Amino acid sequence: MAVRLSLSGVSLAASLLALIAGGASVSAQAQDVSAQGDVSVTIYNDNLALVQDVRQLNIARGISRIEFADVSAQIRPETLSFAADGAAIIEQNFDYDLLSPAKMMEKSVGQIVTIVRTNPATGSETREQAKILAVNGGVVMQIGNRIEVLRDDKLPVRVVFDKVPNNLRARPTLSVRVDSDRAGTRPASIRYLTPGLGWSSDYVALFDAKAGKVDVQGWVTLTNNSGTTYTNANTVLVAGSVNQGNSSYTGRPSRPGVMASPIRTPGVETANREQLGDFYLYPIAGRTTIATNQTKQVSFLDVQNVPAQAGYEYVNDWLNSSDEAQSANSVVRFSSSRTGGLGDALPAGTVRFYMKDASGAPQFIGENQLGHTPMGSELSLATGQAFDVKVKPVVEQRQRLSDTKWRTTMRYELSNAKAEPVTIDLVQSGLDFGWADTRITAESIKSERKNSNAALWKVSVPANGNAVVTATFETRY
Repeated sequence: MAVRLSLSGVSLAASLLALIAGGASVSAQAQDVSAQGDVSVTIYNDNLALVQDVRQLNIARGISRIEFADVSAQIRPETLSFAADGAAIIEQNFDYDLLSPAKMMEKSVGQIVTIVRTNPATGSETREQAKILAVNGGVVMQIGNRIEVLRDDKLPVRVVFDKVPNNLRARPTLSVRVDSDRAGTRPASIRYLTPGLGWSSDYVALFDAKAGKVDVQGWVTLTNNSGTTYTNANTVLVAGSVNQGNSSYTGRPSRPGVMASPIRTPGVETANREQLGDFYLYPIAGRTTIATNQTKQVSFLDVQNVPAQAGYEYVNDWLNSSDEAQSANSVVRFSSSRTGGLGDALPAGTVRFYMKDASGAPQFIGENQLGHTPMGSELSLATGQAFDVKVKPVVEQRQRLSDTKWRTTMRYELSNAKAEPVTIDLVQSGLDFGWADTRITAESIKSERKNSNAALWKVSVPANGNAVVTATFETRY
């Protein structure tokens, strides 16, 4: 039986496999039915998933070959584990060349195919035998004594193959050779790791500044680019980064500093969630089908009327001057604690903030990234730069006191064009480079030393007014 393939010129990748006649090894109906059994999928944040699949198989006595269709097209074969009572694995193979028009052409180089052309005006067909010479950006073939290239001329053309090549599969297939001590049907399980499956978190926050409240809804966005559909799967998401053997993470931030993270105070509360080692699990309620090339969203957090406050922050890097006033960051502060907060551990993701305008319609006001956050944390997320709240840092004097000591006098000019007073968290960072030590010897208002690298002043600025903070720093090298 012949296999027919409809093509338009050289657009092989865009063409569809129109007809697979009776000679093909897999029927169209069979392709629609998953060969998977009881599937469980554990998905990590870093483009990694663990797939566990238990199937009822009739295993022959002695050495036999078993095929597992519908495995991930990106399976890491070295991570495979096979288990069946009374059977031991001898060898495994993964066939990843999938049936497609382009692959059919590639595998037919040097072979004879039939080219069928249809006259658009009359509907009559002409057939010619052609030898495929090359498939490199287009199809080059020999028909009789002439060499011809399939043109993208929009004329109806079919290529008829005698059969599907044996090394092409309709679906990703894993095969194993096993040695069984008996014949019979029994559960057989495979377990493997695969990239192509991942998830991330997205948060939608509706902030009411006047009421001092925020409503937060958390969404899990699940993506499947592994090339396989996982049917009716028990799905669990793991929040955390597992080491995959190629991590260069040292446990230290690239540059010390304060206010770089939205987490102002890490929480010390344990969330009411199942844990796997040091990771939290976020199971998807009920079983779900994760279709290939699909993005799926599931709600995992929905909390209303959480206490929240608007604020302003400005960070001056090292002891620098600015020629003009800079906008302070607008921030929203709230907690993830069980009492008076979101009441959950928060997986890393993007938090998008909305506020209602005068008509009551929610408007987008900015977004920020949130890392994995333990429950009980105090958060401060910047949403954007304030229009009316400015800070201008000025170096008034820089003196060399000795070969190893400098004195810097700073003045910070803060302005507020809003009709109500504001408090600005003014941060001077860069006080400790590792090879220098900077101390505050005089200041107009008392600061709080957040760490060796940064000092914080909480500065009240009156409505439609100004405020000034001065400080003297001594740096020892």
